[in-house]
Amino acid sequence: MNKVFAAHISDDGRIQTIKDHLIETAKLAGVFAAHFSAGDEAYLCGIMHDIGKYSEAFQKRIYKESKKKVDHSGAGAVELKKRFGNWGRMLAYCVAGHHTGLPDGGTFADTEDSPTLYGRLQRELEPYYQFRDEIEIPVLNKFGLNRADVDALTHSFYVRMVYSCLVDADFLDTEKFMQGKVRKPVYESLDALNIKMDTKIAELQIKTAAALCNPAPSQNDIINIKRNEILQCCIAGAEQERGLFTLTVPTGGGKTLSSLAFAIKHAAKHNMQRIIYVIPYNSIIEQNAKVFEDVMGAHNVLQHHSGIDYDDSEEDISLYKRLAAENWDMPIVVTTAVQFFESLFANKSSRCRKLHNIANSVIIFDEAQLIPIEYLKPCTMAIAELVKNYNCTAVLCSATQPALSRFLSKLESRELYGQAREAFPAFKRAAIKFIGELDDDTLAKRLNAERQVLCVVSTRKQAQTLFSKVEKEGAYHLSTFMVPAHRQAVLAEIRHRLKEKKTCCVISTSLIEAGVDVDFPVVYRSEAGLDSLIQAAGRCNREGKQPGICPVYVFKPEAKYRLPAIQERPVAVMRSIASQFDDVMSLDAIEAYFNELYDVHGDGVDKKNIVKRFEKGLSSLNFPFASVARDFKLIDENTRPIVVPYDEKAKALIERLRTGERTRELLRGIQPYTVNVYPHNFKVLQNGGWLELLDEEKDEGLAVLADMTKYSDKTGLDVLSDDMRFICI
Repeated sequence: MNKVFAAHISDDGRIQTIKDHLIETAKLAGVFAAHFSAGDEAYLCGIMHDIGKYSEAFQKRIYKESKKKVDHSGAGAVELKKRFGNWGRMLAYCVAGHHTGLPDGGTFADTEDSPTLYGRLQRELEPYYQFRDEIEIPVLNKFGLNRADVDALTHSFYVRMVYSCLVDADFLDTEKFMQGKVRKPVYESLDALNIKMDTKIAELQIKTAAALCNPAPSQNDIINIKRNEILQCCIAGAEQERGLFTLTVPTGGGKTLSSLAFAIKHAAKHNMQRIIYVIPYNSIIEQNAKVFEDVMGAHNVLQHHSGIDYDDSEEDISLYKRLAAENWDMPIVVTTAVQFFESLFANKSSRCRKLHNIANSVIIFDEAQLIPIEYLKPCTMAIAELVKNYNCTAVLCSATQPALSRFLSKLESRELYGQAREAFPAFKRAAIKFIGELDDDTLAKRLNAERQVLCVVSTRKQAQTLFSKVEKEGAYHLSTFMVPAHRQAVLAEIRHRLKEKKTCCVISTSLIEAGVDVDFPVVYRSEAGLDSLIQAAGRCNREGKQPGICPVYVFKPEAKYRLPAIQERPVAVMRSIASQFDDVMSLDAIEAYFNELYDVHGDGVDKKNIVKRFEKGLSSLNFPFASVARDFKLIDENTRPIVVPYDEKAKALIERLRTGERTRELLRGIQPYTVNVYPHNFKVLQNGGWLELLDEEKDEGLAVLADMTKYSDKTGLDVLSDDMRFICI
C-alpha cells in the first residue's frame, strides 16, 4: 500500500493527494455558494465528495495495481446521512451524484442495485476509514433552508445549486492539477463594461439631440426620440433594488440595447456577477449576440447554444470561451430558452455545473411570451426561485407582454417603461387585416403580384407547396428542413435584395418571426396565436421606411393544413379576441388574449407535472431529479438528426465523425449542418438508401445524408412525406 493517498495522477507522474484535492475543492465550492448563503454546505460537500478514494481498492486502481472499478462517491453520501440526518440526506444527493448525476430519491423498496439515492446508500462500500486521519469534518448547526415556508421546488433548487458548486469546483481543481496551470480570464470587469455602455449611450444621445433640434422631425426622428425615452427609462430603472421587472417595448423600440443598458447599470450598482440574455431560438441568437459584441467587445460575450463552436485551440480567447461554455464564467452570456430552462431542471454534472453562476446575475428573457405554455408553470416558478433566493434580477422583455402575474403572484413586478401604452401608436407601422380563407393558388397569385413580400405559414409542407407556385425572381424559402448554415446564407441574400430594393418574395415557417431582422412592405400570415401574428407584423415596415401603415394580411389556410390541437388552441383564442377588439395589436387585446389562453390551458401549463412530482416527494426528501431531467424537454425530441454535407467545412466535420470521434466540440460543430426529422421521415430516407448510418448499433445514432439530390439548394431536405407538423427551434 502506498503511503501517499492519491486523488489524481497526471500524465507526467505528478500526484495530487486526496487531502489537497478535498480541501481545494471545498474552498472553491464554498466561495461559489456564498452568493446564495450556502457556503458552509457547499464546503462540506467538497470535503466529503471523494473520501471513498481512501479505500485500499481505489488506491490500487489509481496506482494501476488493479483494474477493479470502485464506487468512491457513495462513502461521502453515507457519512453525510449518518452525521447530519435529513439535512445530510439533502447534501448526499450532491455527493452521490457528483459524477453520474443527481439521482432520484427512491423508496424503501429499492435495493442496492437501484440507481436511486436510497439504493446508493444501501451499497456495501470498500473500507474508507483512513480518511479520519487526514480530514476534519466541519460541524454544521444550521442550514440555508432552515425556514418553515420553504416549498418543494425551493428545496430541490437548493440541492441542485449546491451540486453545481461542488461539480464545478471539482472540475476546476482537477483541471488545474492535471494541466499544471490555472486558466486565466480574458474578459473585462463589469465596471469596464459600464464605461463602454456610457460611450454607446453618449453616441445615441447625439442622434437624439439632432432629432430634437429638427423643426420638422421626420418619422425616423420621432422614432429615435422615443427610443431614447425608452433607453433613459431603463437607465433610471437600473437604480432600483433587485427583483422582477417587465420591459414592454413596441417592435422597433430598441429593446435589445435598452435592456442591455439596464442590465449593465443594474449589475454595476448591485455588484452582480454577470448578465444572462435568454433568447427563444437559435436562429436569432447570433444576431443579438453581435449587438452585444459590437458594444462590449467579443471577448466579453459568450454564446452558448447548439449552433456555436469555439475552436479547440491554444488561442487564449477561443480556448477560454470553449471552457467557459461549460460553467458560464463570462460577464455576458447569450443563450437559448431551451439551454437555460432545461439546465435548471437537468441532473447531469455537465449541464448543472454552470447553474451557480446564474446566482447574483441579471437575466433578460427576450420575447418572454414564447416560453412554451406546456412548461409555463415550472419555468415561471424557476424564475421566481432565482429572484427570491439567489439574488437575481429578472426582466421579462417583450412587445407582447404575457399575463404572467398569475404564475408570479408572490413577486411584485415593476415595468421599466411606464409609457408603453402611450408609445405604441408612435411605433405602429403595420396593421393586421383578416381576409378569410385562401387556397394555395389564390395566395400564390397575390404573392406573385407583390414586389417585396413575406408570407409566413405554420407548416413546412405548406411552405414548400407555396414556394413551388411562386414564379418570380428573388423568391426564397425558409424552414427547418434547411440546415441552419443554409438558412443564414439565404437570410443574408434576402437582406441584400431588400436593401437594394430588388424583388423579393419569401415563404417561411414561423422561424422568421421572433427577432429576425428583415423589413417587408407587405406581410401575409396564416392564422396563428395573436403573439405570433404580432411577431409577423414586426417584420412589416420594421424600419418605418414605408409611408403610412402597411398591411399584414391574416388568412385561413386550406383544411389540409390542419394544425395539431396544441397549435389550434391559440388560433381559437385569437379568433375570439379578434371578435372583441377592433385593434388586435393593442395592449388591452394582448392582455385579454394571454389571460384567455392560460384559462383554456388550465392545468396544461405543467403537462409533465414537474411541480407536483417535487411536491409529492417533499415530506420524505425523495426528489425525482433524474426522471424530471429526462422529461423536461421544451422541444419535442421525438426526432432524428441528419447531418448534411452542405459545404466543405461540413464535409471535413463528417470525416471526423466517420473515424469515430464524438467530442463535445465536434458535436457542437455539426449543429449548423443538421436537420431534425420525425422517425417516419427518417425511415423513408433510410429505406431509400439515402442515409449513411454512423452508429448502426444505436437507434438514436448519427446519420449523414449520403445522396445530396435529396437536399435542395432552395428548400432543403426532401423528406418525401405528407407530414404537416412543424418543428420549432
